[in-house]
Amino acid sequence: MADADWSALGTELDAAGGALTPPILTPAQCRDLAAWYDRTELFRSTVDMARHRFGSGRYRYFADPAPEPVAALRRAFYPRLLPIARDWAARLGRPAPWPDDLETWLAMCHEAGQVKGSQILLRYGPGDWNALHRDLFGDLVFPLQVVIGLDVPGEDYTGGEFLLLEQRARAQSRGTATVLPQGHGLVFTTRDRPVRSVRGWSAGAVRHGVSTVRSGRRRTLGLVFHDA
Repeated sequence: MADADWSALGTELDAAGGALTPPILTPAQCRDLAAWYDRTELFRSTVDMARHRFGSGRYRYFADPAPEPVAALRRAFYPRLLPIARDWAARLGRPAPWPDDLETWLAMCHEAGQVKGSQILLRYGPGDWNALHRDLFGDLVFPLQVVIGLDVPGEDYTGGEFLLLEQRARAQSRGTATVLPQGHGLVFTTRDRPVRSVRGWSAGAVRHGVSTVRSGRRRTLGLVFHDA
């Protein structure tokens, strides 16, 4: 985390709504995290995307409290993303309710009835994909989230690019596809981001998803900074 240029990442987020971090997990750590998918005792629920017409594939929500490596990643990201979140809120003229520490923010979520952990382990096989969506679980929302690649693209799987689709005012939407390297995090907007317009700043709505996996197995860890 400390090696990342967070100023440059913020600039990239401003330009595209998503930014790749340097590697933050080793290959061995990625394999360990990916192997947890089969440990059902770690999770509170499993979602079959096809059943809900979310796409194809499955993901699992970690039970609360999440395993310490997942919780540690969430704690490490939050203070680095917080200045970006507050800056975006200021530009859009919105409240910035997020306190300096993650635990206080999560306590606010729980007081508002958002009490379920939102950390996700996702697994895709050949033909699986994730429909474009936004991870909004209640009134309290943190505007940035992170997905971490646990497998090696081009070796462990093909296809499966991470997709962002930005709705532009009075124009056609813009799409971005990112190959997620193993161990790297992709920071992206949860809901929208500030976009400069002739009247100042407006909110550009963004959805995210995953393109069809052509072969192999693609696994990722999703870090969301508000509870459900």
